[in-house]
Amino acid sequence: MKARPLCGLPALLPAFLLAGCATSALRDAPASPDRPWQMHVDAKGRLALDGPSEGSSDNRGMQKPLTLPSGYRLPSARLPAMRTPLIPHADHAYSLPELIDIAQTTNPETRVAWNTARNVALASGISESIYLPQLAASVVGGYSHMKRTKQNMAFSNGRMGVNNDGELQSIAMTWLLFDFGKKQAVQKAVRLETLASDIGFTGAHQKVIYNVTLAYYLYAAAQEHIQLIARALDNARAIAQAAKANLQHGQASAIDVAQAEQEVAQMQLRKIQAEGATQNLYIGLLNAMGLPPTTQITLSLSEGHSPTRADIRLTEHMVEEAVARRPDVQAAYALARSAESRIEAARAEFRPKIFLSGNATYSVGQLGLTGLPGIGPNSSPSLNIGNSNFSGLILGGITVPIYDGGMRLAQLRQAQNNADSAREKLRMTRDNSVREIVVAQNGLTTGQSAFEAATALERTARTGYNAALTAYRSGEGTVTRLLEMQNGLFNATMSRSDSYYATLAAAATLAFATGSLGDAQAVTAATAPAETPAGLSMPPGAMPSPLAPPATGAVGTVPGLAFPPTPEAVSP
Repeated sequence: MKARPLCGLPALLPAFLLAGCATSALRDAPASPDRPWQMHVDAKGRLALDGPSEGSSDNRGMQKPLTLPSGYRLPSARLPAMRTPLIPHADHAYSLPELIDIAQTTNPETRVAWNTARNVALASGISESIYLPQLAASVVGGYSHMKRTKQNMAFSNGRMGVNNDGELQSIAMTWLLFDFGKKQAVQKAVRLETLASDIGFTGAHQKVIYNVTLAYYLYAAAQEHIQLIARALDNARAIAQAAKANLQHGQASAIDVAQAEQEVAQMQLRKIQAEGATQNLYIGLLNAMGLPPTTQITLSLSEGHSPTRADIRLTEHMVEEAVARRPDVQAAYALARSAESRIEAARAEFRPKIFLSGNATYSVGQLGLTGLPGIGPNSSPSLNIGNSNFSGLILGGITVPIYDGGMRLAQLRQAQNNADSAREKLRMTRDNSVREIVVAQNGLTTGQSAFEAATALERTARTGYNAALTAYRSGEGTVTRLLEMQNGLFNATMSRSDSYYATLAAAATLAFATGSLGDAQAVTAATAPAETPAGLSMPPGAMPSPLAPPATGAVGTVPGLAFPPTPEAVSP
């Protein structure tokens, strides 16, 4: 029987290939640059991943999305389930170390850094597995047809065609025995990269600790602002009452009363604004901890004490030790060493490789195969397959690279360039670390000096205000002068509060810059506790204690940085 030729196959093949080419995916992209993309939905309003329905098009020939009924709104997309929110104890006020412990568990940055470190460690295992024997098993079945010519009919019993079928089972092995140094260089580089990733994980924890600490101090300062504004509001009301009393005795005018009431209204506005800003800072603290913004948690807000200027001097040796302790410097050093190992691995590509290969096969039928190609990157071809049921082969050899169009040389140049960049990054990281440490030290010194100056300013401003208020109540002086004294006292108390919390934040910044924020206790080790500075009292349960006594040998403390309590502040 004469076979029918497949005349239509050549014509259909180009159309089939064009229908499956990669550029056909452009149908899922926006149609034109002059109009925004519109999502496609089905009749139920659900997002349609397959694009618009067939046959729908606009006047420019482009397909358009489904038209929704009037007033219809798309349903909310189903997002992955959120993590279980923290359920704080209602009768417990959380301190700063407790907030840090919670943040290290709930903040996504620590988990992302953890997964990154684990992936790099797995890459180390992958690099080692390359040098282990690679085994692959295959099972192949097939059918073959052979058409005979008239000249060969004598050898096929007069048949025009021969059909054969069969099955082949194969297991193949390859083993790279020796590559003249590449294995050791790659494994060393990967181990150093794993070390750098582990150090980066520690750095991520330190960053979370630092961010929570700063957010905590900002919230504490905002809470203190509310209380100071409330005191200023009480002072303004006292001035307004005095102005009204003087008006009744003919010692003041209606303008004086209006000025005093204007000050009361101004302080009320400031209080409302401060309360709104405090709520935003509370949400910022929850965000730094990795908690949902709807979390309700009670904070313990009792203050510690500021360090003195004489105790925060850093010697050159202390700076060098601090730089060597920073996670970013340690990670940059490990990556620089890894880049050097990558150079040795690239050089080893120019050297021979010794390998061992083999396979064992079992065949059934009459396929007549003599070899089987490898399937996949970890599969080697099966050779020496015979017509007998079982056959085996084992080979050993050496391969020498001769010419590859300059690819190995280019890879070596890339490795050398990467090593040079890694060395420069290490130098830049080290220099930036020294700069950050010095700037943090200056900030702490400036903060402490500002706190002492603000304390003296508050003392004098309070004395002047009390004297001016007493004189005005006696009918002497003007309300304008009294309001100036009251505003001066208010600004002085705000400056003292700001400088106090700025000093605490600067101490945390110095600890972070020196790589000392290893855990929650490292934050509390920055200063020693003392009595709350006068004028900065907080109601019980209003906010957390930023600084607690350091544990003996606490991790993260900077050698030589001892912070005794400051001299007793002047009482208001």
